[in-house]
Amino acid sequence: MSVEHVPRSAPPPDWVLHRRRQIGRQIRESRLHRNLTQEGVANSIPMDRPTYNRIEQGHASAGLDTLLLIADAIGVPLAELVR
Repeated sequence: MSVEHVPRSAPPPDWVLHRRRQIGRQIRESRLHRNLTQEGVANSIPMDRPTYNRIEQGHASAGLDTLLLIADAIGVPLAELVR
């Protein structure tokens, strides 16, 4: 399987944007299932709530370290958020 080089200035492919939104929805569902607020999770990372909200909405891309912090703050394995 080859990986196509995508210049940094190019927007990500549609499938990446779709997957980002799916992950954001899973983060939100996991957070709500545990009765946590965006503010509470964001403060425990620490991250500002608007940035956290953009991740949940799929408008911002979260790096691996951030995803690990979010998973830990919510109390779920990372795999649950990215399945």
